[in-house]
Amino acid sequence: MKAIVETGVKQLEIQDLPTPEIKADEVLMKVRANGLCTNDIRDYLGDTAYSFPRVGGHEFSGEIVAVGEDVNPAHFQVGDHVVKYIIPSCGECHYCKIGRENLCEEIYTSPTFQNPEGISGFWGLAQYIAVKSKDLYKFPKETPFTHSAFTEPLACVVNSVERAEILYGQDVLVIGGGVMGLMHIMLVKLRGARVILSEPNEARRKLAEQLGADVVFDPMARDAVAFVKEQTEGRGADVVFNTTALPAIAKQSIDFTAKGGQTFIFSSLHPNDPVPTNLGAIHSLEKVITGTVSPTIRTFYRSVQLIAKGIVDITPLLDKVYDYEDAVEAFEYAMRPDTLKTIITFD
Repeated sequence: MKAIVETGVKQLEIQDLPTPEIKADEVLMKVRANGLCTNDIRDYLGDTAYSFPRVGGHEFSGEIVAVGEDVNPAHFQVGDHVVKYIIPSCGECHYCKIGRENLCEEIYTSPTFQNPEGISGFWGLAQYIAVKSKDLYKFPKETPFTHSAFTEPLACVVNSVERAEILYGQDVLVIGGGVMGLMHIMLVKLRGARVILSEPNEARRKLAEQLGADVVFDPMARDAVAFVKEQTEGRGADVVFNTTALPAIAKQSIDFTAKGGQTFIFSSLHPNDPVPTNLGAIHSLEKVITGTVSPTIRTFYRSVQLIAKGIVDITPLLDKVYDYEDAVEAFEYAMRPDTLKTIITFD
């Protein structure tokens, strides 16, 4: 099979690798589409601690081409269109047992991230992958592969928004109008809240309005905190989702938050510098600051339902599609700060 292999920093090779042999409880999945995530770009730039060589890609969709003998035919058959829950959770630790598989103790020591004896990675940038049937989710065949490939990133946002327990009529601020910020807008609107977006790019602000944002503004053109307070009768936002990676904006996100409000650090920080915090104000104003990372099994399933049933239309977020043979061009395009989702496809 063909695979896009990262052999070093900004080094991609199309290599011939053995097609996986499936076990009795697995299916052979032919990957048809894979979205490039910010983390894929960081891998490409060497801005992660994951081992090379590496076959990245964790936002993938495809179809079943072979089924192991123990896979229940009532659930999965050859030809089914599927996606995979990609978190390499052990299923046995404390966090897995309480339904927080995304915090599994074994994730970052697994071969997905560190594989000194071979190739690390999620393998979404390969033509075929062996998948345990328990990790599979089925899509209607009329759903394009380029759309079902959004399942994992949308599932991250489902996890984020559900944890906020947003109430009808609340004011919610989303910082950043990239793909993840725009998906926050779409899901928050389903919760019946008013959405404010902070985003310097005009095209993204316009798209955010089309997707339901009630108020958009350029934080570079005004006092951003003062503007949000003007929009909220002086209080600030009840819920703030920071989808940007800059530590300075993470600090500012707390200032945007109203008394008794919630601040969600959705994005990882790059660079991961310490962020000074006024803990006395956190105490006296009862602000809650927390993070969200990756989907659980439950929120991944919710994401499948949202896309499969057309409740969320991710079409406006699909920017450009490349064939796997043009992988370098795809990565270079996805690096641009003004793009949305770049997809790599396999025939």
